[in-house]
Amino acid sequence: MKNYILADEWKIIEEGFRPELHMISESLFSLGNGRMGQRANFEEAYSGQTLPGNYVAGVYYPDKTRVGWWKNGYPEYFAKVLNAANWIGIDVVLGDDQLDLAKAELKSFRRELNMKEGYLKRTFSAVTSGGIEVAVEAIRFCSLVDDETGAIKYTITPLNYSGPVTITPYIDGDVVNKDSNYDEKFWDEVAKETWDGGGYVQLRTRKTGFEVATGQQFMISQGGTELSAAAQNIEKLKYVASKVTLQAVAGQAIIVTKFAANIASLNYPADALAEVLKTTLKAISKKGFEQMLAEQAAAWAKKWQHNDILIEGDISAQQGIRFNIFQLNQTYTGEDDRLNIGPKGFTGEKYGGSTYWDTEAYCVPFYLATADQKVTRNLLLYRYKQLGKAIENAQLLGFKDGAALYPMVTMDGTECHNEWEITFEEIHRNGAIAHAIFDYVRYTGDEQYLSDYGLEVLIAIARFWAQRVNWSGDKQKYVMLGVTGPNEYENNVNNNWYTNTMATWCLQYAIDVASKVKVREPGKYQELVAKITLNEEVEFARFSDIIAKMYYPADEKLGIFLQQDGYLDKEQILVKDLPASERPLNQKWSWDRILRSCYIKQADVLQGLYFFEYNYDVETIRRNYDFYEPRTVHESSLSPCVHAVIAAKLGDEARAYEFYLRTSRLDLDDYNNDTEDGCHITSMAGTWLAVVQGFGGMRVKNNKLSFDPFLPAKWGSFSFHIGFRGNLLNIKVGKQGVQIKNLSGNALTVTIYGKDQIVQANNWLLVEA
Repeated sequence: MKNYILADEWKIIEEGFRPELHMISESLFSLGNGRMGQRANFEEAYSGQTLPGNYVAGVYYPDKTRVGWWKNGYPEYFAKVLNAANWIGIDVVLGDDQLDLAKAELKSFRRELNMKEGYLKRTFSAVTSGGIEVAVEAIRFCSLVDDETGAIKYTITPLNYSGPVTITPYIDGDVVNKDSNYDEKFWDEVAKETWDGGGYVQLRTRKTGFEVATGQQFMISQGGTELSAAAQNIEKLKYVASKVTLQAVAGQAIIVTKFAANIASLNYPADALAEVLKTTLKAISKKGFEQMLAEQAAAWAKKWQHNDILIEGDISAQQGIRFNIFQLNQTYTGEDDRLNIGPKGFTGEKYGGSTYWDTEAYCVPFYLATADQKVTRNLLLYRYKQLGKAIENAQLLGFKDGAALYPMVTMDGTECHNEWEITFEEIHRNGAIAHAIFDYVRYTGDEQYLSDYGLEVLIAIARFWAQRVNWSGDKQKYVMLGVTGPNEYENNVNNNWYTNTMATWCLQYAIDVASKVKVREPGKYQELVAKITLNEEVEFARFSDIIAKMYYPADEKLGIFLQQDGYLDKEQILVKDLPASERPLNQKWSWDRILRSCYIKQADVLQGLYFFEYNYDVETIRRNYDFYEPRTVHESSLSPCVHAVIAAKLGDEARAYEFYLRTSRLDLDDYNNDTEDGCHITSMAGTWLAVVQGFGGMRVKNNKLSFDPFLPAKWGSFSFHIGFRGNLLNIKVGKQGVQIKNLSGNALTVTIYGKDQIVQANNWLLVEA
């Protein structure tokens, strides 16, 4: 675990430069706006270890899977978000010395991510190899207001030097992905152009044919006066630049203001990209840096009004939750139903930037409560529009009659995961998608979604489960063989309790929704029956039979659900008895050894108890929690949040707080030694869950918000906002009790500690502890 980020309520601060931690910081200080994102690479040259990353939402490449064999149904490629053209570059040469922090002597260094206003600021002073001392301040952001653009204000002040300085702002499209399977470059040049103070490169992805025009417009001032010095325009393959040489004066600041944009064929005709780019650059440069920065601060202030969480008395916890919320809002805005949330967002290449079940299982509750309901609706529509591909994916594996298996990893609906045991076996992802529909409708009351889109998805998923089980003559039960549950430290197991439970829940939910739609909109229901050739009597009878006769592994002596058949055959050594030197297991043990162990990567049985807690009494949940948590190594970023929520429900404050702090600072403190390749964006939604569902005890029961909160001993109070069916509430939990403010124009009934309370419009009430 690292501990180099300074504590601050609204900022992420690194004081002093440590090259060995630089790639971690590049992830932590990343910027984004839903359309584009940028790792915290330096503007000036850096010859040290770095992971360059500029990403454009929705633009990807099908990189051929690097294995020597394929089996029927095996994905041919792993889709990945691409490192796109570098728009931040500004080369600086003082005399004959290029500014490069890997070679210079650093006198001071500080970078800070201002989460309140949405920008990155970096300051340093350094001495070059030739003895020139220089101070630099760089401020940049990806604009939320003009969401295809970014801006940089780069101020360089020679401290002991007067003489020639060469400044070269550039756009470099000759980039690589670190994770390219065959060291292939994914972009071809289409066009480029330079002009006075600017230029662009237009690139096209191989195979997928996406085009992106990335351009710059810049100006340079010295001593408060904008320079009109002639620039030497440079054009090379996939590269444009403008070199400006001026005479520096010791102590006098030189300011480079650079505006940039990424314009993609995802949103405009390819032959119009250059014109749109030029118009965009003209508009933002006319606004100017200060106006754009002010607009950025205003846009972030609006977001924070709705989704900030305030924690009093624990600065580490406060910084952690705000960092998580900040990154979630940088990653996904919900404006485009073609886009989704990659596990690393715009902060790195790992997981390819593709869509996983993480979105439905962890992110949906966050966006339901903190954004307009259209945001979550667009996440659901993303899956609905890929239903045809999900049916094709199932057909490749031998399923038929409209059964759908949603991919474990995808960009366009095609399965593209490159680990066979995950691709074929981790089928519980189907259930997460169905549960997201349930979550959305329960939370918003938008039952029209079920008629328009949801039921069709639910029937296709149910058909998959009905074909995936088989009858066991020995057990006289339906069983599910050869699966991988959420615990990926188990492969090819039989009767994973969570998967079996999720399957029967999906079957019942499909029947229930069909019954509801049939009554509510009989015409639309009959249209769907005809469209998908639904034999209601036969298929629903099959669903009901499976529900009634499904096998669930359990141990009566321990009073627990078994993770899968044979789990207790494993040697039961608890995590606390493992030498610290052997962890994390995924970096220290062979895969064979992991698979034979009892250790759990993330919540598995407990994932089911989290989703369906209303079906189980508290003591059942407690027995399973007390058994499985000590065997869990939490080597998935998605693990601590579920454990925090359940611990809070059980009144286990110590473990709830421990797991909250771990999930909220997972990346800030680099718990799992893997932040350098990007932050864990989807698990950040789990951090929000740990506070709101965990300490806040928030649930939706009987179409009402329900809260059963408690205050961690280390906190003076905590508060959060919840949007619910057109209403906005502020919930503050303090030592005196629970204060509820209704910030909307309608009275609302909420349940606090099991008792209904009416909160009048634009009013508040206090429920004493």
